[in-house]
Amino acid sequence: MTKIVNHWIGGKTAAGASGTYGPVTNPATGEVTTKVAFASVEEVDAAVAAAKEAYLSWGQSSLAARTSILFRFRALLDAHRDEIAELITAEHGKVHSDALGEVARGLEIVDLACGINVQLKGELSTQVASRVDVSSIRQPLGVVAGITPFNFPAMVPMWMFPLAIACGNTFVLKPSEKDPSASIRLAELLAEAGLPDGVFNVVHGDKVAVDRLLAHPDVKAVSFVGSTPIARYIHTTASANGKRVQALGGAKNHMLVLPDADLDAAADAAVSAAYGSAGERCMAISAVVAVGAIGDTLVEKIRERAEKIKIGPGTDPTSEVGPLITKAHRDKVASYVAGAADEGAEVVLDGTGHTVEGHEDGHWIGISLLDRVPTTAKAYQDEIFGPVLCVLRTETYEEAIDLINASPFGNGTAIFTRDGGAARRFQLEVEAGMVGVNVPIPVPVGYHSFGGWKDSLFGDHHIYGNDGTHFYTRGKVVTTRWPDPADAPTGVDLGFPRNH
Repeated sequence: MTKIVNHWIGGKTAAGASGTYGPVTNPATGEVTTKVAFASVEEVDAAVAAAKEAYLSWGQSSLAARTSILFRFRALLDAHRDEIAELITAEHGKVHSDALGEVARGLEIVDLACGINVQLKGELSTQVASRVDVSSIRQPLGVVAGITPFNFPAMVPMWMFPLAIACGNTFVLKPSEKDPSASIRLAELLAEAGLPDGVFNVVHGDKVAVDRLLAHPDVKAVSFVGSTPIARYIHTTASANGKRVQALGGAKNHMLVLPDADLDAAADAAVSAAYGSAGERCMAISAVVAVGAIGDTLVEKIRERAEKIKIGPGTDPTSEVGPLITKAHRDKVASYVAGAADEGAEVVLDGTGHTVEGHEDGHWIGISLLDRVPTTAKAYQDEIFGPVLCVLRTETYEEAIDLINASPFGNGTAIFTRDGGAARRFQLEVEAGMVGVNVPIPVPVGYHSFGGWKDSLFGDHHIYGNDGTHFYTRGKVVTTRWPDPADAPTGVDLGFPRNH
């Protein structure tokens, strides 16, 4: 029987009343294994209504009550990490070890949320004027929503909802319809941990569900991670409806390799960062910029390593890279490699003909490596989101930094060098939100914030860390005077208030 994934509204499973379902495919086999309910406008409204009702008490609950539930959720998540990783592998296709890593990084944000009492400490200034004190506090927004991508079906939602609910908000999640099961399992674990009904809700679907969340008057803020065109749409639409928005978009992450770098370490890093999870990461390295005469040597070292990667089903413990999410995406990725030579690139490795024995209907593509890629090529300009690495050549550091900064994306970047001065200069001059020095994927730890620049971020806030806490709360300043009974009446004073 085909598995059915329904919504989670008001603390329980809610069958798809709209009668519309979408297919969920096992990318390793091409087989449709699951049907996911697509929410109607009315079903989205029901989820928001449940969240709004729950906020009346949850928003007033103590920090101790919230964090005790999150601690229990963390313990359950840790105990069930293998199970959640298996759900991810079955619907996304990534290998089990990679899926476990995703869950582990999500746990980091749960850890941060468990300590939210430190993040939410207010400020107090006493005696700013005669018997006047001023305090600053942060309060929750109300109902907030998250719209998350297919490539991290557990981690990215956990970048959002733990902090949101720890701050006292209630949450409506719209996960990717391509791999929805992990989000429902997270909802079940939250309920088991004691989270009150309605505080966390899940609605599945497509543009109908998204657009209703963006327009709903009771949704106060929207968090999004996905492609740049959709991030721009989310930001524009939600902002026009008066909502606070953080919308993280696409990327073209560059890795700059200077002539003094350890080329073996750089090649290891490039292969790991470019081809892990079949390149379906917003922080994947997709462009290596080789400076000076090292290019040929570096490309050869990358080729030697890339050719040894084993591609296969994520359930096979010997597999290092799994399939792509859909056949359509596989074909799109392959088109960039097929057209690369005509646009002036040298095709060093062509993985477009790759198949896996016994799984011929899976969404397979091999490892591709393109050298001497011109900046005018589509393979360089677009976010491919697959296992395709472009190598570009420059003569100097200055040319390289200009090339990187000319990109419309500014998500993450890295430099490989032994020169501390060059590294310091790079981290100050490069136009990107996250920078690695001899670190190829500079995803920040949970207590710092994740986010890019330029077309990689729409909105003022990065995600998680201090930015996450600030995004899910709003400030309030309270000025207090308790006059002494012996004070004489001061009378009417129409002048502008002054502190004295």
